[in-house]
Amino acid sequence: MKGGFNMAREIERRENAGILSTLLKFVVNAVVLLAVSFLVPGFVVVGFWTAFLASIVITLLDYLAGAVFKVDASPFGRGLSGFIIAAIIIYLTQYFVAGVSVSIFGALIAAIVIGLFDAIIPTDVF
Repeated sequence: MKGGFNMAREIERRENAGILSTLLKFVVNAVVLLAVSFLVPGFVVVGFWTAFLASIVITLLDYLAGAVFKVDASPFGRGLSGFIIAAIIIYLTQYFVAGVSVSIFGALIAAIVIGLFDAIIPTDVF
């Protein structure tokens, strides 16, 4: 019976690691959004928690875009269509998260800068 208990503990440990890994990705993405907000005119994110929530919303919108259009919204991984969809997702985020303000130009530039950050600090969220 002790083997079954160890297996249950191992499964619980892996689930906790998965949750922590996901939270860490959202934290990294929030920091990236804050950096992009500092670098890109027309892209404003007010505060860490706003950026954290925006990273969750961007992830959900990316998931929906992938489910509906069968396209991954990666600015560099999927060519022009991925870049445009990434910019649209960034632009739409302002309608779901208070404290995020994005112009169309800001969304286009932010998609490029986020893509560059993603190349340097790869995460599965964007």
